[in-house]
Amino acid sequence: MGNNGSARFVVLLFQLLLVLVVVAAGWLAMLLSSILTMRTLGLRPSLVVSEAVLVLPGALAALALGLGRDEIGLRTVDRRTAFLSLAAGATLWVTSLGVFEVQYALWSPPPGYLEAFRQLHAALEPSGPADALVSVLAIAIAPAVCEEALFRGIVLPSVLRVLGGTAAVAASALLFGAIHLDFTSGVIPTAYRVPFACAIGVGLALLRLRTGSLLPPVVAHATLNTITFLVAPWMDDPGQALPDPRPGLGAALLATGVAATALAFRFARGVDSTKGRA
Repeated sequence: MGNNGSARFVVLLFQLLLVLVVVAAGWLAMLLSSILTMRTLGLRPSLVVSEAVLVLPGALAALALGLGRDEIGLRTVDRRTAFLSLAAGATLWVTSLGVFEVQYALWSPPPGYLEAFRQLHAALEPSGPADALVSVLAIAIAPAVCEEALFRGIVLPSVLRVLGGTAAVAASALLFGAIHLDFTSGVIPTAYRVPFACAIGVGLALLRLRTGSLLPPVVAHATLNTITFLVAPWMDDPGQALPDPRPGLGAALLATGVAATALAFRFARGVDSTKGRA
């Protein structure tokens, strides 16, 4: 390897390490921010602040790496692609149900895990239309904007500089899954949401690459979270025991969700990078 090749290898290795550092720093900052602000600000403002803190190290890294607006994906899309992004959020939600059902047949959630999320949704339960909008902002829109800005706007194009498309999608999805470690059972993190998050991360990364814009994954992510927030009270009865595993239903939901998502992606339009629009 010549001097130029060695220098390029060092630069690429630095970029990969920087990506790992900023994701880890953002995740730790998010956890600390949540702990420090929960009592003083309340649940919903604390969720928004912690998501903003998550993306801050990545934003600084984007400046250091010289990522431009086009590389980050700050471009508009046409109405059809925006609508298909909403549809993709719904189909990815179906996919996520399939992942959870299949996973549940193989791996039961740890004690107290579901109860912690029941308490979260109960705390976010709105008292009226305006309160519902605030809850959606905290649980759906803020995570969609901040997490997509970090993982599909900064991490994905940064890793693409070093790895091929398939490896970059996988790496960004794994890092996205890693921040979904939960501390619902004490100081030891629970990885129960990681497989679901990795699967959704692959879909959102592919949508980002397909359209060339950050907006579609933001819309899809916000739609998925909003559907989860709206239907959770209807799907979860705390008075009942855990249901029996339904791997057949999970496989059917997973296949349906993946097929429907692929169809939505098929008709989504890419961005004309020379004009900055679809």
